[in-house]
Amino acid sequence: MTTATKGTISELAAVLRPSLLRLTRIVRNQRVDMSITLTQLSAMGTLHKHGPMSAGELAACERVQPPSMTKVLANLEERGLVRREAHPTDRRQAIMSITGEGVALLESERRSRDAWLSQRLAQLTPEERALIRNVIPVFDKLAQL
Repeated sequence: MTTATKGTISELAAVLRPSLLRLTRIVRNQRVDMSITLTQLSAMGTLHKHGPMSAGELAACERVQPPSMTKVLANLEERGLVRREAHPTDRRQAIMSITGEGVALLESERRSRDAWLSQRLAQLTPEERALIRNVIPVFDKLAQL
């Protein structure tokens, strides 16, 4: 990679990063229930996507410390959004799973964000929407690298 190419890539990164951060922040703020934190929503989303798991496994997935995840789960359990079940082989652990009420909240949050984003996308030209559709696989690739 040449120095000119490195400069061009660095310039692209410097322009892209703030735009992505701003859009992400705005989309995250299109919330239904502001009493649930983004960390709690993320934990419920992981349980919904990957199924029941221990608090330690969930903490590892979410890249947070186990004591922090214990507090998150206690709050969610108190609200009836997750439930604790006995671990099948280790009585010292519990397996956490999302409840129907938790799934309903996640779906409501997603619908709210999708509705906001749909309204914004509708304001773009068909060509601009096609550009966005074409760049989605590239963003997915960046997220996987």
